[in-house]
Formats: sequence, structure tokens, C-alpha cells
Amino acid sequence: MAAKWIELVTGSLEQKKQYRQYKARIEALPEPYGAVAKALQRYFMYYGGITDGETAIKMFDDFADLWERAAADGTPVRAIVGEDPVEFAETFAQAYVGTRWIDKERARLTKAIEDAERGE
Repeated sequence: MAAKWIELVTGSLEQKKQYRQYKARIEALPEPYGAVAKALQRYFMYYGGITDGETAIKMFDDFADLWERAAADGTPVRAIVGEDPVEFAETFAQAYVGTRWIDKERARLTKAIEDAERGE
């Protein structure tokens, strides 16, 4: 019972546990993979704006899988991110369709305009 109440306030405890596991996986990567993964992760936090926890966890799990595989195979970092790491990061994040922060703001803007038209 208490767990459900806590999750109403804080969000899914299971997703928080999965996120901590993901962070540990990234921390365990050898260099330069760890540094690149952390830099991309930081970019995702600003660019991605995903508000759906389930989608975010799926993206982070896949992201960790990618870098663990690259490290195990010895794949050069540039072979993964290409010449434009920004393009790589944005394309990767866009593959995970979910609710984004901007979606909420778009809906809020549309409602504000509609309310103003009705004189509310």
C-alpha cells in the first residue's frame, strides 16, 4: 500500500531501479566508450525530453547495449557515432517515440489559444 502512494509522488520505483542499473552499466564501460556514452547521455537529457519513463528506460537499455557491444568488439567510437555525433544522438533519440516535454507544451499552447477564443 505504501509503495503505491510513494510511486504516486515519485514515479515508478521499478523504473528508478532500472535507471540505476543502466547508470552502473555506463560507469563500467572502458574508455573511450564510457566518456562518449556519458557525453551522449548528457545530450539526450537536454535534447530528448522524453517524459514517459517506460520509453526512457527502453532507450537507455538499448543505448547501454550498444556501447557494451562496441566495447566488447573493439569497434572504434567514430564507427558508431559517425562524423556528426549530434546527428547520431538526435537520430538515436528520435527512434524512441514517446511523450516528450514539448508535446505537453504544445497541448498547453493549443488549449490556451482555444480558451482565449472562447473568452475563458
